[in-house]
Amino acid sequence: MSLSVLFFDQVSLDVFILLVAMAGLTSFFTASFGAGGGVMLLAVMAQILPPQLIIPLHGVAQLGSNAGRAVMSWRHIDWKLIGAFLPGAIFGAFIGSFVLVSLPPVIMYLTIAVFILYLCWGPKLPKMVLGAWGTVIAGAVTTLITLFAGATGPLVAAFVKQIYTDRFRTLATFATAMSLQHILKIGVFKVAGFSLAAWLPLLACMVISGAIGTWIGLRLLKRIPDKRFHQIFNIVLTLMALRLIWQSWVLL
Repeated sequence: MSLSVLFFDQVSLDVFILLVAMAGLTSFFTASFGAGGGVMLLAVMAQILPPQLIIPLHGVAQLGSNAGRAVMSWRHIDWKLIGAFLPGAIFGAFIGSFVLVSLPPVIMYLTIAVFILYLCWGPKLPKMVLGAWGTVIAGAVTTLITLFAGATGPLVAAFVKQIYTDRFRTLATFATAMSLQHILKIGVFKVAGFSLAAWLPLLACMVISGAIGTWIGLRLLKRIPDKRFHQIFNIVLTLMALRLIWQSWVLL
C-alpha cells in the first residue's frame, strides 16, 4: 500500500496538509486564549468537506484537542462541576439521538450568539443557575445543540467562565467538559450509522497536530495574568458571537 493511498485516499494532499495544520493552529489558539479554536476549525472544514461529514469529523478532531488540553492541565480540573455536567450531557445526547435532524441554522446561530453575549457582558448569573442543577441543564442543552450546530465550545466556555477567576481552572474544566461532550456526540453519530474508519489516518494526524498546538499554547498561557486572560477570553467569545450573527444575516 502506497503512502498516498494510506493518508490521502479521502482528500487531496493539499487539503490533508491544510486540515492537519489548522488542527494544530486552532488548538494553540484555544489553549492560549481560552476558546475559539473549535469554531475556526469548523469554519475551515465547512469550506472543503461534504456537509454530512463536517460535524462528526470535527467532533473527533476536537475530542483530541480538548482531551490533550485536559490531560496536560488535569491538576486544575474541577471534578465537582464535571460530575454535574456529565449526567446532563448524557441526557442531551440521548434526546439528540432521537431527533438527529437539521434545525434552522438562523435560529440556532442567533440563540447561541445571544447567550454568549449575555454571559460575557450581562450581569453575573445567580448562584442557583451556576450550581449543580444549573450545570446539569447546561450540559444537557449544549450537548443537544452540538449535535446540530457542531461547535458549541464558546457557549460552554461562556458558562464556565462565569464560575472561575483562575485561568487554568477555567481552561482545564472547559476542556474536560468538551471532551465528554465530543465523546457522546461521536457515539450518537456512530449509532446513527456513520463510519469513521476511512478517515482515521487524517483524524490521527489532526489529533497529533492538535496536541502539539495545545502544548505550545499552554506555555504561552503561563505568561498571561488571570485578569488579562479573562479580558482576551471575553473578546474572543464576543467575536465568535458576532460571527454567528453575521452567519445568520447571510442565511436570511
